[in-house]
Amino acid sequence: MPTISKKTLNFCLKLLIAALLGWAIYHQVFAKQEAAELWGALVRHFTYPNLLWMVAVLLLAPLNVALEALKWRQLIGGFSKLNSWQTFKAVLAGTTIAIFTPNRVGEYGGRVLFVEKGQGWKAVIATMVGSLAQLLALLSVGLLGAVYFSLKFLGPEPYLVPVSVSLGAAFLGLLFFTYFNIDVVVPLAKRIPYIDRFKKPLRHLTVLRHYHREELGRALGLAFLRYFTYATQYYLLLQFYGVPAPWLLGMAGIATIFLVQASVPLPPAMGLLARGEIALFVWGFFTQDHVDILAATFSLFVINIAVPALLGLVFIVQVNILKSIGYENKKSS
Repeated sequence: MPTISKKTLNFCLKLLIAALLGWAIYHQVFAKQEAAELWGALVRHFTYPNLLWMVAVLLLAPLNVALEALKWRQLIGGFSKLNSWQTFKAVLAGTTIAIFTPNRVGEYGGRVLFVEKGQGWKAVIATMVGSLAQLLALLSVGLLGAVYFSLKFLGPEPYLVPVSVSLGAAFLGLLFFTYFNIDVVVPLAKRIPYIDRFKKPLRHLTVLRHYHREELGRALGLAFLRYFTYATQYYLLLQFYGVPAPWLLGMAGIATIFLVQASVPLPPAMGLLARGEIALFVWGFFTQDHVDILAATFSLFVINIAVPALLGLVFIVQVNILKSIGYENKKSS
């Protein structure tokens, strides 16, 4: 393929990513029917000393990204020598593509653009391990929070709580066992029917054999820290918008929302709608002001997803996408 054609294709790919990102953000930030009301809620509450809550949320936003970058660098350290700034950029780029792809699958592709040549599949596998760690943190806290919230407000049948806790604990136990014995995935994967068709990516699964439990434990600890950072941001936003939820019940409500949302395989832009509906139900026990409830959820999306995604686009524009995915190394047909 001529050089000019490669440059054109590279430009078109970046333009497509920018267009999809713009569509996702516009659809959620500007095209919402209640956008004017949400903006009005922000302006109404943006007064001293109330705005200190918002300042705290904004200060925690870089920490949220940094913890994810640190977790990912921990997991790719055995085969990649990316520094802290490079992993930070990779995480932001992953957020850019994840915002318009189902279940955040684009996150893998965004990060791969920044790893060294030939390490793409290993980086994808490391990202999956990191996602499992984050899921464990979310499910662990989510189960406890959902049970506590249900007992306080929903009055479930007496038998439902022990049954739910037992099933949830069993499922979590299986996930924790799999996580800390992640290398068992390799022989299991080889038993999947027709797996021979995927020999190239399959051979990179051997990277799982190099993860030690101490290493996985540190990544899991960072996942829990990131969860509590994100949840704290959400709680501070509730305080900013005047939703009168006590700290413990508030964190339990947040855990419940995250737990339910985790079961919905949607991109973050669409997941915002689902989270908004869940939030209206959960925070409806504390206030009937639906605008403030939705404004808190909306603000969390803008601060932790939309803004990082826009920053990630800046870094994607600086990358040669075709070279990063190995396309330029192929001979012209």
